[in-house]
Amino acid sequence: MTKQEARKIFSEKRSSLTVAEKNRFDDLILIHFQQLSLPDLFYVHTYLAMKANNEIETDHLLYFLEFRNPEMKIVIPRVEKNKLVHIAYDETVEVITNKWGIPEPVNGDQIHEEKMDLVFVPLLAFDEQGYRVGYGKGFYDQFLSKCRPDAIKVGLSYFNAIERIGDTEQFDIPLNYCITPQRIYEFG
Repeated sequence: MTKQEARKIFSEKRSSLTVAEKNRFDDLILIHFQQLSLPDLFYVHTYLAMKANNEIETDHLLYFLEFRNPEMKIVIPRVEKNKLVHIAYDETVEVITNKWGIPEPVNGDQIHEEKMDLVFVPLLAFDEQGYRVGYGKGFYDQFLSKCRPDAIKVGLSYFNAIERIGDTEQFDIPLNYCITPQRIYEFG
């Protein structure tokens, strides 16, 4: 399956989920996520979900991580000059919706990519090798290439892996884990 085909199929599948299905799946994803054996985390990067696209929200996962890592800082992205910059997120940070419909911070302190311990990576689909289909801009692969090699890359999906994304490129960065309502996928 190509990235373009996967984008179309999985966007439609995700859009067709009911609120009840989404809530049940979110609970199952949290249960699976809690089973991961993670090191102490200081900087956790997360996307802010596009609710109109039924994107998986990470709030419940972040609450769990904050409970386990009281000193943890949450970092969120903003697009600037066709790349992501990373902003420390707290109650003083104002969030607006950008031209692509993505919530992003207006203000806040910038955090360098190399500080990230764990990154929640947005996706529409993923394959059995840990490669993902995003929204096609390449922002996250560019960002992940600048993170430390030991930064943990986690995808979240309401659906299981496809066998293979046929048009992965050398700059595509695989995930370490993808959590679905059905199971935990661990890669490499």
